[in-house]
Amino acid sequence: MSSSGTIKRSRSRRAGENAYGLLLLTKIVVMALLALFVIVAGVWYSWATAKPAMFNKSLERGTITVASCDDDWCTGAFTPVDGSGHARAKVRIDKAVTDGRGDRVLVALKPGSDEAVRTGLTGILHAWVPFAGSLLLAALMVAGGLRLRRTAWAMGLTGAALLAASFATLTF
Repeated sequence: MSSSGTIKRSRSRRAGENAYGLLLLTKIVVMALLALFVIVAGVWYSWATAKPAMFNKSLERGTITVASCDDDWCTGAFTPVDGSGHARAKVRIDKAVTDGRGDRVLVALKPGSDEAVRTGLTGILHAWVPFAGSLLLAALMVAGGLRLRRTAWAMGLTGAALLAASFATLTF
């Protein structure tokens, strides 16, 4: 023992402590990157539908009258509302945003396709559902892997609120 009261640790112990610290740092970086990847993937997937639902001024806008539905999609005739396009006999829309046969829904057509996206608050909230799911999944990673519990709660509650709002606007 030295005169200052400290004990010098051996090289092997210091190397072990450094290796353990490096492993902890690696875990934190990997978990942060994984959570970021999940969130970015949710935004990326949602943006394909959210963009025409939110910024539809330059797109063909109108109404679709649902004629038939299968497991995932409904089809029907498209009628433009303000001269922003031409009528089409058959376009398709996600079944989740319609009430089924005979329903009339305000939509915008995705450029270069026959796919319609619901507009208005209901369409916007439904478009961001994949992002809400990614927030819920990333919240688990942030809480468990990064130990940032308050941040994880905020992410999880935001995702749950977005899902609940989407569900509420689609059912009522």
